Amino acid sequence: MIEPGKLFQLEGGQKRRKLALTFGALERDIQGIAEKGTEYSFTNILRPEYIRQLVGILLKDPKLPESAGIELQRLLSKEPLDELRICNFARNNLLSIIGTFPAEWDLVIAPHVPQKDENGVVRQRDFYPGMCIYAEDIRSPFNIGSIFRTAEAMGAEKIFISQNCIDPNQPRAKRSGMGCIETMKWERASLDNLPETLPIFALETGGTDINEFKFPKKGICIIGSEELGVSPDALSKATYGRVTIPMKGLKASLNVGVAFGILIQKWVDSLTLL
Repeated sequence: MIEPGKLFQLEGGQKRRKLALTFGALERDIQGIAEKGTEYSFTNILRPEYIRQLVGILLKDPKLPESAGIELQRLLSKEPLDELRICNFARNNLLSIIGTFPAEWDLVIAPHVPQKDENGVVRQRDFYPGMCIYAEDIRSPFNIGSIFRTAEAMGAEKIFISQNCIDPNQPRAKRSGMGCIETMKWERASLDNLPETLPIFALETGGTDINEFKFPKKGICIIGSEELGVSPDALSKATYGRVTIPMKGLKASLNVGVAFGILIQKWVDSLTLL
């Protein structure tokens, strides 16, 4: 981190980049996830006051939108200071001014910490037994992270990923997964190695309307790649059927993570009726 006085001496673009990096470092420090050597270490100024001084520098930036300045002033007036929120707001506005818009994997996210009950016992993850997903050749770290996040939230038991799927432990995938990659059970598997005891169906065009599809109580749903969808080999494995999301748009195209979210919500809804 850098002293506010030194920041004043920097020029516009350099100052903005350094400020953005500093606000990001402060976010990690506030959440207790700062990397070794990047912790807040100034002894002559408390962290809240340091943040106030940095925000004061940003408020003098001629490129800061008026609405952002008003919001920063409002956040500064709060007692006690919401350090995390004001740092996050300041950083994202700096990124916008610089022209580097934040993506999902740029978010400053605390790692997963096991939750404990009132007796100090680590809580076990709840899920629908036998509800499994097969992600075939998903290439985008954002998409695989999103799929893990949705699957964990909705109660899937396990995710299988194909040999050509991106590694879920890729840093951008882990950021997108919001800690869910650490909590979901998953493994790499070929189509031939999927459990034979579970019915297999595919999310793909040309199938049964999702509003009419009879979801199994237990099963494996195959979701295909961003570019090519479910492969012919995978479709041949989907002997339970093919489910399709009806669409009206000219493009009639959904991001694979969004499509999966619609699918698993319908699947969970069907389980409550069994």
